[in-house]
Amino acid sequence: MDRIRSLTALIAVVETGSFVAAAQRMHSSKAAVSRYVQELETYLGVRLLQRSTRRIALTEAGRDYYQRTRQILSDLDDADSAIGANNSRLIGHIRINAPLSFGTRYLAPLWAEFMERHPAITLDIELTDRRIDLLEEGFDLAIRIGNLADSSLVSRRLADSHAVICAAPAYIEKYGLPDTPEALSQHQVISFSYLPTGDVWHFQSATGETRTVTLKPRMHTNNGETIRAVVMAGQGIAMQPIFEICGDLQEGQLVTILPDWYGPTFGIHAVYPSRKHLSLKVKILIEYLAEKLAGTEWQAPAK
Repeated sequence: MDRIRSLTALIAVVETGSFVAAAQRMHSSKAAVSRYVQELETYLGVRLLQRSTRRIALTEAGRDYYQRTRQILSDLDDADSAIGANNSRLIGHIRINAPLSFGTRYLAPLWAEFMERHPAITLDIELTDRRIDLLEEGFDLAIRIGNLADSSLVSRRLADSHAVICAAPAYIEKYGLPDTPEALSQHQVISFSYLPTGDVWHFQSATGETRTVTLKPRMHTNNGETIRAVVMAGQGIAMQPIFEICGDLQEGQLVTILPDWYGPTFGIHAVYPSRKHLSLKVKILIEYLAEKLAGTEWQAPAK
């Protein structure tokens, strides 16, 4: 049994969710990948995967084995990379999770240059606004926006942004402007489903006064682009990260409202499971993202 090949197959199946996708990643066949995993299970004398016609899941033993062996293979990649002159040739695979809109608008243009710099690294990028479990789902790195909850994860702040209350001119013409945060309760609010505070919005004025408003949104969605489309169509008011709508504000398609009140300020972070076991390739990727986003602040245009 080729243990390295078998471990690589197991990890590929877990991370892609199927034997077919794992075979594509490994440039192999489905039958070969299945054989590698079966040989590994036979060698260990334990079932690692629960297979059904609908999904593949790790067993309890498989979950622990997967996490340990994934780190071992990552360390092997680092060892291979270290052989290259001045670590210039990084080798390995990186799984990255990022929010959909931010990943599409601001990260997508960066991947090509990183791949050009490091041709022996392969990337697996998943965009979703769902909060993922890095360890459980096998991600090396996640980009998270907002205030981070205390956890065992480690983070590096890459950039800063803030939220503004916005609407389209057509909405304002039809429904008028709220003059206080509390007046938002009388308007059609479009809300982000994963907002940490739910339907409770927090505001702060330039003088330091704070307000908290509980709303009953007309619409909830877990996608920033959907919020943007509905608001631009004149169907509601939203609290949006400035990076989502800065171009729309500059072009006058959206306007900020309640200018004396500010939504939350938050960081854009690279999050990873452990500083102790941070692989060289992931460290270099974080440095690259920090380089590209350094000093970036998305601000509303001057009034």
